[in-house]
Formats: sequence, C-alpha cells, structure tokens
Amino acid sequence: MSKFSEKREEAAAESTKQGPRWIWIAVVFAVLAAVWGAYYFFYYQKPASTLDSFAKCLKTKGAKMYGAWWCPHCKDQKESFGFAFQYVNYVECSPPGQRTMNDTCKQAGIKNFPTWQYPDGSRTEGLQPLDTLAQKTGCKLP
Repeated sequence: MSKFSEKREEAAAESTKQGPRWIWIAVVFAVLAAVWGAYYFFYYQKPASTLDSFAKCLKTKGAKMYGAWWCPHCKDQKESFGFAFQYVNYVECSPPGQRTMNDTCKQAGIKNFPTWQYPDGSRTEGLQPLDTLAQKTGCKLP
C-alpha cells in the first residue's frame, strides 16, 4: 500500500472518530437554543394583563389620572394596574427630578396626587380602588 493510501485511510478513520463528537456538539447547541427559546417565550415576554381591557376602556371613556413621579400613592395606583397601566390616560404633573407642578396640571386645577378626572367632569383624589373607577366610568372589571 502506498503512503498516499495510508494517509487517506488515516484521514478517513480520523474523520469517523470526529463525527460523533460534532453530533454531540450540535445536540448540545440545539438543546441550549430550545431552552433559551422556551425562557424567552414563557418568561421574558410581558404577559397580557387581565386588566388590559379595563384600562383601555377607561381611556376610551375619557378617564384621566394626574400624578407625579415622586408620589407614593401614584406609584401604588400604577401598580394596581400592573402592565395594563400603559393603556391608562396618565398625565405626569412633575418634571423628572423636580417637585414642581407643570403648567398643564396647574391649568387643570390639580391640587393633590393622584387625581382622577372622569368623563362627567367630576374628580376623586387619592388612591382609588379599581371598582370605584369602574363605577365612575361604566367600565367592567374582568
């Protein structure tokens, strides 16, 4: 047998040995990709809130919340909606990093935070239970 034939047989034998190793590496990457995909799909994405339709209804009906970034009751009110708060018609009355009131809220006559203004022009001040907001607007809680 020639040296060329021997080298070719050695190379073929070597590639056969490496074949299963590459298969295992591919399997490991596939499993890691599947785990990452499952994590992204189930945990990373924001889940749809059960209050989305309620918050959207408040906005459609014309309810508006006036608040300030530094107000603890405003924070509590926002948290009562969870991710659905993004659909609430919210007016920030205090510029970031300041405790002054902007002109929009001064002209609206806002005195305390949070203040909810309803379609009929009435207002409530302070943290409001969701059922109060539902009663004032006619929106249904889920």
